[in-house]
Amino acid sequence: MEDKKSKILLCEDDTNLGMVLKNYLELNDYEVTLERDGRLGLAAFQREKFDICLLDVMMPNMDGFKLAEEIRDVDLDMPLFFLSAKTMKDDIIQGYKLGADDYITKPFDSEVLLLKIKAILKRNEEDNRISDNIEFDLGRYHFNPKLRELKHDDSTQTLSPKENELLKMLAEHKNDLLPRERALKKIWGSDTYFNGRSMDVYIAKLRKYLKDDTNIEIVNIHGNGFRLVAP
Repeated sequence: MEDKKSKILLCEDDTNLGMVLKNYLELNDYEVTLERDGRLGLAAFQREKFDICLLDVMMPNMDGFKLAEEIRDVDLDMPLFFLSAKTMKDDIIQGYKLGADDYITKPFDSEVLLLKIKAILKRNEEDNRISDNIEFDLGRYHFNPKLRELKHDDSTQTLSPKENELLKMLAEHKNDLLPRERALKKIWGSDTYFNGRSMDVYIAKLRKYLKDDTNIEIVNIHGNGFRLVAP
């Protein structure tokens, strides 16, 4: 079976550079969506699922920094590279403050860019594999996110995908705050009122599944999020 190609969102307003880079990356087995301004880039990001975003800093309608903020609002873990002719220290610092994995100044060597893309995607793949294999002991319960199983004594509850993702995030933040906005954007895609109501229903379901251990509690931190209190 063919390996699935990694998908790249490339936002570059220089038509020639954009097409050259798109063709070069496609020759190296990546699937590339090219957009020529920030607003179109954001629409593409909201429409499709990408593995990495390469953003020109100076673009019409929405610059790369603003686009990065919008992307980070939806996905805190999305790898981001800035491609920029702006070499001022303040611009580079701003790029990294926005959570960039790299800030690459033009002109750049396409081969070096390719190696950096491969490195960040490999690192993310390894991180995700490690994360997928982590299991959690929550009081008298054992939670296996990979199998979507919550075990207690001799009973096993198979969780729905959203229940599983929500409990996994709570378990990763055990005895700490899981921000409501972060959970909504990661699992539901946006923090709208209706998605918030949906998440509250899922929290109620998880409380029901965990009710047999009185030392476990999902606490609502009003206006901020939830905390899974567990020994």
